[in-house]
Amino acid sequence: MRGVSRASLAEAKERLEALLRSADPVALGDELFAVLHVFDREHGLRRALSDPAQPGDLKAAAVRDLLRDGLSAGTLGLVEDVVRLRWARSLDLADAVETLAVTAQVAGAEAAGRLDDLEDELFRFGRVLAGRPDLRRALNDQSVAADRKVRLLADLLEAKVTDATLRLVTENATHPRGRSLERGLELYGRIAAERRSRLIAVVRTSIELTEQQKTRLTAALSAQYDRDIHLNIEVDPTVLGGLSVQIGDEEIDGTIQRRLGDARRRLSR
Repeated sequence: MRGVSRASLAEAKERLEALLRSADPVALGDELFAVLHVFDREHGLRRALSDPAQPGDLKAAAVRDLLRDGLSAGTLGLVEDVVRLRWARSLDLADAVETLAVTAQVAGAEAAGRLDDLEDELFRFGRVLAGRPDLRRALNDQSVAADRKVRLLADLLEAKVTDATLRLVTENATHPRGRSLERGLELYGRIAAERRSRLIAVVRTSIELTEQQKTRLTAALSAQYDRDIHLNIEVDPTVLGGLSVQIGDEEIDGTIQRRLGDARRRLSR
């Protein structure tokens, strides 16, 4: 993606991250994949929803009328936000939804502590395909029914890989979007790698932060570490004012409790 679509994708990712704070990432990913299938199947709808000449609220209303019975409120709200954004090409809209769907599934693996496993398994299955031409042909063959591919992959991978790996490999095989399975796995692996490379900041505070405060803190930490920062916020009533931030082995403690402790240590010398 380039230009306006790249900026819109970045904004869509931010909105996804906000939703992931309260949503089930696996269910969210499944619903976003379902939306992607609609967009890929209904080309006229996709073109209408990405038409910059149409008002954003009108496009959001169309999505709401069409999809509200099949999606949770959170997913529907996210998709409405996405179609309000500007896209250079109609295909960019579908690609963005796919990226969000994969990111949600990757976030599910991250929450389960299996993100490294997911990335490794996607890579290793790509190597398996390279050494198994018969399997590669069967999974890339568009004349093979999707349910047959689902059964084949379940027999091969179920209970041997993470749930997220099985979901993403199956999605690639049954809805390739014009790509080979190998190329799809590479794409999904890059999305997993991008998430793993982000820094996670664990923030302890006595009160819930406002969205504006979260935005300012994220921006400040991202600038300081020159990396994307994701906030995991823990509201802890024992924190006496201020907040503490733990990033890896480093702690930034700005709480009153910490400052009082420092003062006591200086007085006791």
